[in-house]
Amino acid sequence: MIDGISALRPQKHWISSVLGNIASFLSMGIIVCVCGLILILIFYHGAEVVSWDFLITEPNPSAIHTESGGILTPILGTMILTLVGILFALPFALATALFLCFYSKKGFLKTLVKSGVDILSGVPTIVIALFALAIFTQPYMAFLSSAIEGVEGSNRAYGKSFLAAGVTMAIMILPFVIKAMEESLKNVPQAYIDGAYALGANKWTTIRRVVLLSARDGLVTGTILGMGRIIGDTAIVWLVLGGTIRMTGLQPWYAVENWWSTLTNTGCTLTSYIYFTSPAGEGNHYTVAFGASLVLIAIILLLNLAATLIGGIGANKHG
Repeated sequence: MIDGISALRPQKHWISSVLGNIASFLSMGIIVCVCGLILILIFYHGAEVVSWDFLITEPNPSAIHTESGGILTPILGTMILTLVGILFALPFALATALFLCFYSKKGFLKTLVKSGVDILSGVPTIVIALFALAIFTQPYMAFLSSAIEGVEGSNRAYGKSFLAAGVTMAIMILPFVIKAMEESLKNVPQAYIDGAYALGANKWTTIRRVVLLSARDGLVTGTILGMGRIIGDTAIVWLVLGGTIRMTGLQPWYAVENWWSTLTNTGCTLTSYIYFTSPAGEGNHYTVAFGASLVLIAIILLLNLAATLIGGIGANKHG
């Protein structure tokens, strides 16, 4: 009887292995098909609109499709917001990752920090945007946007600008960048650290000259992934940056002397432009929205490709 039961075990193991493989390949196929269908649909409707003129022409608020202009301002607005957001997030993310890896000990403080990071990663972006509006519309925060003038009884800040949206984006991407950087720091071989200590280096010198250099590729990858999160967000852009399809503030907005005015005023990104022009939002430029979507997808794909290549280079360096 025991021999009979033992003989059935390999057969059950084989069946479960086959079913597991089938489920894995089926799941992979569904995901690839859905992604492929989205890309094909966007390319089919948007390719006819995308051209060089479409990329270098500013948007034009017109109800006529042929006179709607291009997406130059949304592209530049996306770049400005991404740069501001990552510059605010990077030092805090790196400092937190270093604290969790090299300075914190098992206990209440480390658990509190890790729990805070996990909770923040699950907060919806619309909630973060509403929190930002509540903060940045306070009178003492007017330096990030502008004070409301000409309204009797109002003593509040406008609360919408590239700087305000950049700080909000930094809060939104912090947990994701922290986790990516923490994993990169953990992957530094312990032999490198022990060797630095053996040569007489203190902890900070070891971190600065050995750990950060060894984890450089992973840190860059985490930064790029954070940039991708900023580029793809809509809720924060719409509520904290504003819905203007052109740059506001002093003109010309790109002049060096007007940079601060540009950063403290409203603007547009590709995501808000897509919402503004699509029937799902406030517009009726169906093909224009798909053309902007195609450009946005291309930028995100390029960022992910860069992150993959940099991550692969770092993995090859460490064997």
